[in-house]
Amino acid sequence: MFRIPGDRAGRFRRAGLAGVLAGTVLAGPAVAAPPATGTQRAPLRPAAVPVPAAPPPVARAPQNCAEPGQPVTEVPWAQLALTPERVWPFTTGAGTTVAVLSSGVDAGHPQLRGRVAAGLDAVAGSGPADDDCLGLGTQVAGLIAARQTDSQGFAGLAPGARILPVRVLDDAGFGRPQVDPAVLARGIGWAVDQGVAVIAVPIPVYEDAAAVRAAVARAVQAGIVVVAAAGDEGGADAANPTPYPAGYEGVIGVGAIGPTGARWDDSQHGPYVDLVAPGDQILTLQRGSGLTGASGTGLATGFVAATAALVRNKRGALDPGQVERLILGTAVPAPAGPGFGRGIVNPYAAVNDMLAGGGPAALPGLTPSEPVTDAAWLRSRDVAVVGALGAVLLVVLVWAGAVALPRARRRSWRAAVAPPTPPGGEPVEPGPPIQLFDGSPTGPR
Repeated sequence: MFRIPGDRAGRFRRAGLAGVLAGTVLAGPAVAAPPATGTQRAPLRPAAVPVPAAPPPVARAPQNCAEPGQPVTEVPWAQLALTPERVWPFTTGAGTTVAVLSSGVDAGHPQLRGRVAAGLDAVAGSGPADDDCLGLGTQVAGLIAARQTDSQGFAGLAPGARILPVRVLDDAGFGRPQVDPAVLARGIGWAVDQGVAVIAVPIPVYEDAAAVRAAVARAVQAGIVVVAAAGDEGGADAANPTPYPAGYEGVIGVGAIGPTGARWDDSQHGPYVDLVAPGDQILTLQRGSGLTGASGTGLATGFVAATAALVRNKRGALDPGQVERLILGTAVPAPAGPGFGRGIVNPYAAVNDMLAGGGPAALPGLTPSEPVTDAAWLRSRDVAVVGALGAVLLVVLVWAGAVALPRARRRSWRAAVAPPTPPGGEPVEPGPPIQLFDGSPTGPR
């Protein structure tokens, strides 16, 4: 999820990366909603709720789109923290498809060229989604599948993966855009029909819509890993409402941290946060070309979705629950609290570590031993006890005859007293201090 404050949207479009470095922060589209009332995640119960039918196709109006990014040669902090180069010898996610439900994805970006399918414009009801006016979907897709180049230090976490763009946010999304739950449900359902391995939902809705619940349940039943943003309404002055689909069981909910490992101020917190990933001051692709800076739990969702793609590619046929257990079980421990979940995503460990199967096993019951009633054993025990007591008595007698009696005879059987303490002399007082400098000149004049 991302957010461009309304009064800064135009300035961001003009300033590009320079505006970001000067202080512009991107978060994500949000839908105003009442705060959460529960503390438990909503279970997924597949219901006979039809996915909303697509509206008649409509022509997209030209928009004042975000400007292209700028070339940046440095390696971003998030990439240094997650060390994807350690994972790539094992898998790059090649052959794994990740659906990104956002504002579309710019298939013409040099680092995404050949990685992006046509996709679906779920807002219009038909047509491709391989262009991106807002740039939000391109930013998430870049974190997943951007290829390495000689001129850029930035690369995606799973550069071999393919991106299936699904537009659920129209081009008027600058500021605080709203995502229609019916459109989101339609996009999820279409992605399920395409047989993707992972669905990334970087834009949450704040309504427990039956259509969204049914679409997510269908995706999980189809063996698809669903990764969703925890939302950007977690600031001190925000309501921190429950985000969906992160609020559903079976969905990996993702919060955001910054370069210091602290929770990003706007990252939401609650039982729907399963783990966190870099999401503040993130360098990623921008529509057109180049890179831009942004912040948001939607960007953190991209890192976790890429990790799920790597796991799926390396581990083979794992169901969504197994993939979730592997990613959460290998997370790096982080400060406790509802904003961090199980910790920070660890792609290398998720791909290579093994988790023990099954749950914790109960200790076997203790069976008390039967009392011994054998007569021979009882007699041998008595003999051993008597022998031990006799040995102790013999040692005492020998000591008395060899040590105690001669000493008593020498003292004529009188009790001994401690010798007096030798008299000590008076303590010697130190002499007067030695004057190092008496002020008198010495030596020849």
